[in-house]
Amino acid sequence: MSTVTFNLSFQEALIGEVDALAQRESRSRSDLLREAARLYIQRQKRWESLFSLGDSVVRESRLLPDDVAQELRAVRRAKGKKTPR
Repeated sequence: MSTVTFNLSFQEALIGEVDALAQRESRSRSDLLREAARLYIQRQKRWESLFSLGDSVVRESRLLPDDVAQELRAVRRAKGKKTPR
């Protein structure tokens, strides 16, 4: 797999944290940032999948926004939390 080099700008404090973590883990800065990017992309894909599932349930059940809001209020009430109206 080929690699591409590009420049990023970081605040000094953040790059200091990145470098400190990379050093503690005996990794390079690049390796740490590559892993962070991979994990971020995986997390975003999981969220997209979850929202897609929610959209399908809403479509198949023919739920309206008010139905969803009412159900959320009921669940929160059951848990003893205050809900906005």
